[in-house]
Amino acid sequence: MLGDKTTLPGKQRVLIIVENLPCPFDRRVWQEARALVDNGYQVCIICPKGRGYMQSYELLDGVHIYRHPLLVEADSALGYGLEYLTSLLMELWLAIRIACTRGFDVIHGCNPPDTIFIIARIFRLFGKKFIFDHHDINPELYEAKFNRRDVWYRLLCRLERWTFQSADVSIATNESYRRIAIERGGMQPERVVVVRSGADLSRVRLVAPNPDLRKGKPFLVGYVGVIGKQEGIDLLLQAIVVYRQELGRNDAQFVIVGDGTEVASLKALSRELGVADCVDFAGRLPDAELMSVLSTAELCVNPDRANEMNDKSTMNKVLEYMALGKPIVQFDLTEGRVSAGEASLYARPNDVRDFALKLAELLDDPQKRQRMGAIGRTRIERELAWNHQIPNLLRAYSLLARATRVSQ
Repeated sequence: MLGDKTTLPGKQRVLIIVENLPCPFDRRVWQEARALVDNGYQVCIICPKGRGYMQSYELLDGVHIYRHPLLVEADSALGYGLEYLTSLLMELWLAIRIACTRGFDVIHGCNPPDTIFIIARIFRLFGKKFIFDHHDINPELYEAKFNRRDVWYRLLCRLERWTFQSADVSIATNESYRRIAIERGGMQPERVVVVRSGADLSRVRLVAPNPDLRKGKPFLVGYVGVIGKQEGIDLLLQAIVVYRQELGRNDAQFVIVGDGTEVASLKALSRELGVADCVDFAGRLPDAELMSVLSTAELCVNPDRANEMNDKSTMNKVLEYMALGKPIVQFDLTEGRVSAGEASLYARPNDVRDFALKLAELLDDPQKRQRMGAIGRTRIERELAWNHQIPNLLRAYSLLARATRVSQ
C-alpha cells in the first residue's frame, strides 16, 4: 500500500528514476539495478522510451522497467524546461502506479535533471527514503551548453540545493562531485558515498579487429560518446585539420560512435573543414559493433573541451577505452587525469594543435601505445572495474537504515 512503512534494515524495495536515457542503455543505472537485484533487492526503474527501447513495461534480468514517452527532446533552455516538466509528470504517475502495486521503500533518483526530489518529497509523507545519484553537475552543464549564467542557471543552482537537502544519502561519481555535495549541497560528509562508473568487464572486451574500418590507412582512431555541444567533437575535427594540413599526415581514419543533438551540424562542419573523407559518423551502435570499432582502433580520444563541467566529471568513455587496453589522447582536465593517469597523453586545454601533436606522437610509437594501454587495463582490473564499486553502492544503501534527515 502507498502508506505502508516498511522497516529499512532488511532488503528494500527500490524505485530508480532516470530521465535522460532509457534502460538498459544507461549503463551506470543498469549496472546499479542489477547489482541491487543480485544482492536481494526488488528493483523497479522508471525511464524514458528511446530507439530500441519502446516497450512501456519489460521485466529484464529481474528488473521491472517502466518506460514513458519522451514528449520533448530539447536543445534550448525553454525546451529543456518543457522536457523536464512533462517527464516529471509522467514519472510521478508511474511512481504512484508502482507504489500501489509492487510498492517501494526507497526512491533512487538519477540526475539530470534535478527535479526528481519533488517526487521524493511527496513520497516522504508515506515514509519513503531518497537516495540522490549525482550523475551531472547541472548548473555547470547548462553553462557549458549555453555559455551564460542567467535566470535558468540560478534556478538550476537552487534545484541542486533542494535535491541535496531532500536526500537521505547522496551517491557521487567521483571526489569532485563529493566535494560539491558537501560544500555546495550542505550534505553531511558521512552521508556522501563515492560510487564510480566502473567498466563492466563482462561487456567491455576485445574482439577481432575489422581492418576495413581503416579504409586502407595504417591507423584507426576511435571515439564513443554523446554527440553534444560540450563534448568537443568540433575541437577534434579542428585537430584533424591540423593533423592533415600542418603536419602533412593522411595515415589515420577517425570513427565517431554515438548520437546526439549536434550530429547534423558536426557532419556539416567536417565537410566545411575538408575532413569528411577521413571521419566516419557511425551513429549509435549495438555492443558487438561498438567493441569491433574500439578493438580495431590504435588509440582512442576524449576531446571534451575544458570547462567547469568537464573538468569535474568522470567520462565513461575513458574507462571503457582503458578496459580495452587502448591508449588515450585527451585535453588535460582534473578528473580525466584522475581516471586515466599514465594511460593517456594530455594536450593543453582546448589547444587543437597540441591535440594533433599528441595524436602523431602516439601513432608513431607502437611500444608506447602498448605500454599505456596495459597501464590502463591494469588500473581498471585492480581499481576501477564495476565489481570494485558494488560494495560502495551497497554501503550507501546500508546508510539508509541509520539516516535521519536534517531538518529543512
